[in-house]
Amino acid sequence: MTEQEIVGVGPAFARYLGRYRDVFRQDRTAAHFDTYCRGLLSDLPRKSIEPIALASGTTVRTLQLFVTTSVWSYDEARTRLHRFVADTLADLPTDPVGTVGVIDETSSRKWGDHTPGVQRQYLGCVGKVDNGIVTVHVGVTKGTFRTLLDADLFLPESWDVDRARCQAAGIPDTVRHHPKWRLALDQLLRANTNGITFDWPTFDEGYGAAVPLLTVLGVMGQRFVGEIPTNFAVRDAAGGPSRRADERLTGGHAERGRVYRLTRQTTRPSVWRVATAIVWVADRKHTLMVARNDATGEIKYFLTNATAEPVARILAVAFRRWTVEHLFRVAKQEVGLMHYEGRDYTGLMRHRTLAVVVLGFVAAHTERLRGEKPRRDDGAGVPGAQRPVRDPVPAATGNRGHPTYQRRNSIPPAAKQASHPIS
Repeated sequence: MTEQEIVGVGPAFARYLGRYRDVFRQDRTAAHFDTYCRGLLSDLPRKSIEPIALASGTTVRTLQLFVTTSVWSYDEARTRLHRFVADTLADLPTDPVGTVGVIDETSSRKWGDHTPGVQRQYLGCVGKVDNGIVTVHVGVTKGTFRTLLDADLFLPESWDVDRARCQAAGIPDTVRHHPKWRLALDQLLRANTNGITFDWPTFDEGYGAAVPLLTVLGVMGQRFVGEIPTNFAVRDAAGGPSRRADERLTGGHAERGRVYRLTRQTTRPSVWRVATAIVWVADRKHTLMVARNDATGEIKYFLTNATAEPVARILAVAFRRWTVEHLFRVAKQEVGLMHYEGRDYTGLMRHRTLAVVVLGFVAAHTERLRGEKPRRDDGAGVPGAQRPVRDPVPAATGNRGHPTYQRRNSIPPAAKQASHPIS
């Protein structure tokens, strides 16, 4: 964003924060909400409680209490976000792919054993098993618009059985261990209850391997496209013998399949060769798809219950998963999604929720700057002054020395046959 665009954000952001005013019982709590959200939107290198408090002129203890013990509901704040996103999606131009919900998870390394949910587990942020926490998210994308909608902490079984440890971390007795697919399903249902309708959910093989998730979506009548592992069990007919997906459709089938060309905003187009077959999973008919990348030789398997849909659309939905990678990068770098440093469950969830709330504004405002201004963009550019975070937070450059502020191929000839472009 240019300097002029940053200045223009002020009135729009103030009006956006006003949407959440009735979440708070007291004006001073609402004022702390404004301060915290402006800190998350600022250019502070570390967007946790202490840096935001120091930059805004608020005492650290006061902001700590706002995040951990003040009386307000992050569930209600999330509901306001969902309604805002539902309105925004309704005002966007029609997209041929539709509104896609993207399920994924992200992680953060943590040292010690007091952070809620921390243990040695696989962390995508480092690509190996390490000490840290994992949170599950659902995002939404339609056309060029994309944002996160929700955040849930994955509570490992080792925590669930140790309720004394949970109590010490402020984890309520109602929060129990659930598989990640169940957390994601609950998020889809919450968003739908609050007015967000998904034409498709999509997910990676970690969630595609969860047959209960696929079954529930099928029973709900919800179309989906998910990546599945190569050893996923499928049947050629209802009640027939099962076999692995990579035995039903091999890489050889893909090499002889139809050619599809996918384009993305930030990378070069990719060419995929695709073969399909009708299979049965949990006594329901599905389309199994194997796709091979012409340039890299990478092979992916997808499953969908939308058996009548064109392959081009199924493939386009499947590859919308890249949007969540972009969202996680923006959420971590620009709104401090993973910057919470406390040991309290409520504080952790409130911080994650407020980061997602701020990301919702960033998404809508970015859409306006693209020239596709939703009618409900809360008056971006309307004259007026935003109450600053005391010397607005970006002016905290004088604190940089304080430890708190330290950062840490071209298409081969074989692909020249007729292809099917997918945007």
